[in-house]
Amino acid sequence: MISTRRRPRTHRPAVGLAAAVVLTAGLAAPSAAAAQPPGPVNAGNTFKWGVAKHDYAFKKRLSHRQWRVSSTREVRTTHGMLELESRGNRTVTATENVTGHRTGRWEIRLRSRSFEGRHTDFRVLTQLVPGRGRDQHCGGQNVALESYRPGAHSVQHYVRDTPDREFRTQRAIGLRDDQWHTFAVEVTKQRISWFVDAQVVSSERRSAALSGASFALRFTLQAEPGATMNRTRMQMDWARYWTLERPNQRSTKAPQLDEGTYGGAC
Repeated sequence: MISTRRRPRTHRPAVGLAAAVVLTAGLAAPSAAAAQPPGPVNAGNTFKWGVAKHDYAFKKRLSHRQWRVSSTREVRTTHGMLELESRGNRTVTATENVTGHRTGRWEIRLRSRSFEGRHTDFRVLTQLVPGRGRDQHCGGQNVALESYRPGAHSVQHYVRDTPDREFRTQRAIGLRDDQWHTFAVEVTKQRISWFVDAQVVSSERRSAALSGASFALRFTLQAEPGATMNRTRMQMDWARYWTLERPNQRSTKAPQLDEGTYGGAC
């Protein structure tokens, strides 16, 4: 179980130091530049997936024919982003209102922020879940693109299948407040692959991880039951879905996940 204990926040750099970083950015070595938050680079264009079948740009008011939300007060579009912001101690969700796709590629561009440090942080979570009208199995068939708490130094991703299988791993990553990252997952009949900032980081081929479920996208700020939660926000610049029509132009070979169990399925 991942600890919910609040990690101490590091102090933000002074203005003078920040200015020095900006002035020297142009002289950075290629390896240092690659560590910067991604701009237009993402798995969709890096692996040449073509034109997305569904492309949510969040430029207009959220359509409730396309998205089901836990609260219109806590889920909205603002400044060209889908925003979930907690206003209490309950979980906040926005779920794509579709019957789902058994295969395909999903990618998002995400940033988050915690506004407090006194209590417990929400978990920032993006998953593929069984689509509209399908048995949710209490999360027992979900696929996580990313799962983390603000201020952490790594993100987890996983896939579950009933009755109690879970395959999980994590990746070290910078998660400063409002730092952008892209997260993607590709689901085929033979494997599931995960991508962070346009790099394939995991590929799982074991049959026990391949549920064959039809998936929809869900964004979640997940509260800890009974805990007092810090005010937290997650924002998505865009979300896209591609079919598997175009083959990958780069290898998706990557380490497999660690096998374990998930006790919450039903």
